[in-house]
Amino acid sequence: MKKIFTAILTVLCLSFVLNCSSATVKNPQIQREWMLVSFGSYSKEELIKSNAKIDLTSPLENGKIKASAFMGCNKLFFTSEFKKESQLKISQVVSTEMACPNMKLESDFSRNIKTMNHYKVEGHFLTLKNDEGNSMKFIAADWD
Repeated sequence: MKKIFTAILTVLCLSFVLNCSSATVKNPQIQREWMLVSFGSYSKEELIKSNAKIDLTSPLENGKIKASAFMGCNKLFFTSEFKKESQLKISQVVSTEMACPNMKLESDFSRNIKTMNHYKVEGHFLTLKNDEGNSMKFIAADWD
């Protein structure tokens, strides 16, 4: 009986240690909710009215983040990887498919987020850019 108890305890301890060692370290500078305040020809008021935002609070393994976005109608999901030297990789972009009266912002955002490959954090602002010079600027939702 003692051997069985020791074996079970060993497995539990190993499981705990392995799970803890594979956890992603949070980056509070990036891993937060962000409100979109500048994008293309959209005014700040249009973006606020649409409640345009991204959520980068769900870490995955290997430094990746399970992200979501909302532009007023559907929810968009993607994987983001914020790398060294301001490099960004967006992948696995999918969306819910509800029909809405005005989907222009959502369509433009969905098309552009896939191309973003650079990022910069300055204070409470996050800016995403691509090689063509397009950008998206966000402000931290928890900023007063």
